[in-house]
Amino acid sequence: MDVSDILAAHEAKQKAVTVEKDIPLEIDAGFLTVTDLNPVDKESYDADREEYLMSIARDGAQALLAALFSLPTTSSPDGPLAQLPPPTTQLPRAKPLPKPKPPTKWEQFAKAKGIHKTRKDKKVWDEAKQEWVNRWGWKGANKDKEVQWITEVRANADVDHDPVKAARDARKARVAKNEKQHQQNLARAMPLPVGTSSTGAPADRKKQIDRTLAVTRTSTASMGKFDRRLEGEKKLKGVKRKFDPTEISAASEKSRDLAILSKLDKEPSTKKTKSSESSASDVLNVRKAIRSASKGKGSAALAREAGGGKGKNFKKGKR
Repeated sequence: MDVSDILAAHEAKQKAVTVEKDIPLEIDAGFLTVTDLNPVDKESYDADREEYLMSIARDGAQALLAALFSLPTTSSPDGPLAQLPPPTTQLPRAKPLPKPKPPTKWEQFAKAKGIHKTRKDKKVWDEAKQEWVNRWGWKGANKDKEVQWITEVRANADVDHDPVKAARDARKARVAKNEKQHQQNLARAMPLPVGTSSTGAPADRKKQIDRTLAVTRTSTASMGKFDRRLEGEKKLKGVKRKFDPTEISAASEKSRDLAILSKLDKEPSTKKTKSSESSASDVLNVRKAIRSASKGKGSAALAREAGGGKGKNFKKGKR
């Protein structure tokens, strides 16, 4: 009995479901992708491009289906479902990685002292209600003193003492304190201005505070001379005056004198005045001269004085 035809048909059927290439295909069942790194056969591509591309796509699809049928399956109303493994292909992120948040002041202190943070549970057991309640928020355990029907009051408490209001004010004070610390942490984590070092943020902030304090101290009428000083406050350092040396070389003295003479040779620059009599070629500032001669009263007062003192306050005598 000749079974060669049956074996050849079976071998052709097995060949149709197996994919063998020089470089094995990279199959990522998690993403349902197949990567073929084999070079393109130029002769087959030029001979029949569509047939060549269809064969490449068929090999990739057959390899992916074979990998899917080898995965564990679970039954469902729609039929068996394959459990996909985790993806192995590293895909690039659409956005950059988030920057780590800068540590808060308490986190820095805890790290220096070796203190480990213990996270509290959101639910606590209420013995009175015999149930789990929220630690904070709506009907939280932190408001038990505000809603209890009886409250213990000290014997020396004021007559108008309200324990519910006192508990509420204490809770709101804690909330305000936490919010203030949160804002301080945000301000501490803000980027520094241009020109300041990132490592010396506290030092830069201290310098800015000292500069502001110095400005406020010198903003009084006495320039801070008679102001009350704080305990431990340092004395302000003023600007030291720099004087030229009494004995200089002949070359330096000559250059200094020549500079003065060159300034004297230049024509004086005058400002344009509103008066039509003044011009750019005038050396004398007429307005300034009138103000100096009239002692700040102006040209009208100077004209009245020159005319004999007659003005609004001049009274004629009786004949």
